[in-house]
Amino acid sequence: MNKIKEFIKNISPFNNRTDMPKLLYVIKVILIFWVFKFGAELVGEGIVLAIHFACGKNPLQGEMFGDITITLITYYGYGVMIGIMILLWKLFQRKTLAELGLARPAWSYFAGAGAGTLLLLVSVALAVLTGAVRYNGVFRNIDTAMVFLMLGAFIFQGAFEEVLCRGIVQQLLQKKSIPVAVGVSTALFTIPHIGNMDFSAPAIAVTAVINLILISVIFSLLTIRFKSIWAACGLHSIWNYILYSILGLNLSGNDEINVAVFDMSSVGDNVLNGGKYGIEASIITTAVLGAAAIALIVFNIRKPERG
Repeated sequence: MNKIKEFIKNISPFNNRTDMPKLLYVIKVILIFWVFKFGAELVGEGIVLAIHFACGKNPLQGEMFGDITITLITYYGYGVMIGIMILLWKLFQRKTLAELGLARPAWSYFAGAGAGTLLLLVSVALAVLTGAVRYNGVFRNIDTAMVFLMLGAFIFQGAFEEVLCRGIVQQLLQKKSIPVAVGVSTALFTIPHIGNMDFSAPAIAVTAVINLILISVIFSLLTIRFKSIWAACGLHSIWNYILYSILGLNLSGNDEINVAVFDMSSVGDNVLNGGKYGIEASIITTAVLGAAAIALIVFNIRKPERG
């Protein structure tokens, strides 16, 4: 009985114990990920419901805001969720923001955003050149205010996922083993995205998984290089924002584009454009991300980490 109690105490996500076998500690960190994720999301859902009721709507009776309003409320709500995760981090892990990966200075955020812009535009440009993606011009009557609001929304959305994966998971594990930290954070990043994939097109689904792994490894390598998650946050957020709200292309299987600047569309469903999942399931993106990952690995090996 004492051994069982000790086992439960060790893997409990509500303490900061680390003195245990590596496998047991990995299990503990995985539990911390899901507890922090579901805890933050549960509060986030409560906030969405509360805002509806405060505005005189009863979502329990189907009275809901429009899709774009709900998207904005949800995405800006990620800011609150990040705050909740930081509170849980300080309360149960008793660690600082720097130990979460939110170390100063934060200038690397812009380096990551620049890298994300380059990687995405190269991927999309190559897809256009192959004829897999079509450029149809600029939308008329662009909702400029909403385009800017979506930038803030994606800043919070990208940061939420990075605090979870490259922050909580990777920061807790990398002192034990960097390969394990990268592998576990990549798996936990990939799993929640699988639900949006269309497995009736196996080649596209497999390519999407490969690309998720590649981009996650890139996020991890940036985190290791800069000793913070800022660059990963910048790359993640700007990639999603430009893809969805500027170029008007599918984002991780979401084909309901509410606001965008450019009118772009896939030509058919194939592994060049990623089908319904979008350019993130394209083999063109695989090549671009693969080259970027290799370049980062070589760069990290040849150049010492920043102090």
